[in-house]
Amino acid sequence: MSSKVIAIDGPAASGKSTAAAGVARALGIPYVNTGSLYRAVALLAGNELDPVPERVLSRLQLAYLRNADGEFELAIDGRFPGAVLRRPEIAAGASRVATQPAVRAALLELQRKMAENGWLVMEGRDIGTVVFPDAAFKFFITASPEERARRRLAQAGETPDGATLEEVAAEIRKRDEQDAGRAVAPLRPAPGAVLVDTTDLTAEAVKRRILNLVERSVCTTK
Repeated sequence: MSSKVIAIDGPAASGKSTAAAGVARALGIPYVNTGSLYRAVALLAGNELDPVPERVLSRLQLAYLRNADGEFELAIDGRFPGAVLRRPEIAAGASRVATQPAVRAALLELQRKMAENGWLVMEGRDIGTVVFPDAAFKFFITASPEERARRRLAQAGETPDGATLEEVAAEIRKRDEQDAGRAVAPLRPAPGAVLVDTTDLTAEAVKRRILNLVERSVCTTK
């Protein structure tokens, strides 16, 4: 029996977070951004990233709780870190800690437990390949590096002040290579995943494309 998970994977700034949040909202089910989990580890580890100390991993208290707006948001020790997780240095740290087997093992059980209470949307880089290879639905969202750079520049706090489109696109390509070439859970489409190139699509069109495939199943079995 497949897990009641809509797995949405893809590289940075591909539009997967926007798509996942929109789909979850439309279906009235939880949305889990697993990238935030790795950012949280990077935040908690501070300067101790290579490797993250066991004392940090053994004390992780991460949960998706409803915030004041009723939306699911990552809480660390019961508190919402908010915009801190979107700082460029935290994003860079998340990519570094995500290559570490100990970090991935510490978070894997947590991610799987989140699906025990019914349907949810989970997005990241290895949801359909590692976390939920039995997910009921799998999608791989992508876009050109240039378009992803434009999106990243448009997000406040995601890039250093004065960063150019060319610099951000180069950094995105570098991260793609790192994520695709890592030994642990490399970034790649899961077998059977539906590929969605969002370069020339609006967020609404991406959301609707996914909903057209999953809506009936989710709404009849919630």
